[in-house]
Amino acid sequence: MPKANKRERQRQNRDARREAMLEAEKKRKRMRTARNVGLLLVPLVILFVILQVTNSNDSSSSSSSAATTKNGCSTKVPPKPTTTTLSAAPAMAIDPAKSYVADMKTSCGDITIQLDAKTAPKTVNSFVSLAQSGFYDGTLFHRIVTDFVDQGGDPTGTGSGGPGYTLPDEPPTDGYKAGSVAMANAGSGTTGSQFFLVVSGNGAQQLGTTPPFKYSALGTMDAAGLKVAQKINTFGSADSAGKPTQNVYVLSVKITEGSAPTSTT
Repeated sequence: MPKANKRERQRQNRDARREAMLEAEKKRKRMRTARNVGLLLVPLVILFVILQVTNSNDSSSSSSSAATTKNGCSTKVPPKPTTTTLSAAPAMAIDPAKSYVADMKTSCGDITIQLDAKTAPKTVNSFVSLAQSGFYDGTLFHRIVTDFVDQGGDPTGTGSGGPGYTLPDEPPTDGYKAGSVAMANAGSGTTGSQFFLVVSGNGAQQLGTTPPFKYSALGTMDAAGLKVAQKINTFGSADSAGKPTQNVYVLSVKITEGSAPTSTT
């Protein structure tokens, strides 16, 4: 083989190896660049995903809050109340000389009621017994009359339901006031489970200002509870039927013994 051809072939081989090395170096540079770009993008992608999830959760939370709260009151519907009725009033289980407090949780807030066991022992005994059995849980304030009363305690939500028995009248000796809690009735000797929260002085006057008073005493709301009752009253109607503009519920009633009386003033 001529020497010139051999040298040419060697040169071509060297050029091919050089080009291969250059191409390999370019490939390594491209890979390094892609890796570096990828490392930079990963935190950005993670940050983007976190922001999207957070915004989605905030949106869902806001939507959920808006869906379950209206005018400061929950619109979530509790389990349906029991409709079990009794054939007779419960046996006396309270001590009229002791103090009893009802913590009434409503969809608009909590109402603490100092029960008046001394004035109305049979009324309070019945209320305590019904509350402890869960009778009031999930019941509606079926009648809300503006600047008058919030009425509840009927498991049927119609205004005509009750516990299945009636009680004698045990009215207060000094009448009613804003913050009073009394029992609804359909006439003398027909007290059942329905109660009403007196939300104003005007409401108290409508119940009567001179004896004999018609409605059995149950107790007195504390100041914070009266404000909750007044919030509930904003969903009422001015007419005596008092059809609510929004459903408000009694969620539960818990009874405690021995607490000191509280004031609505």
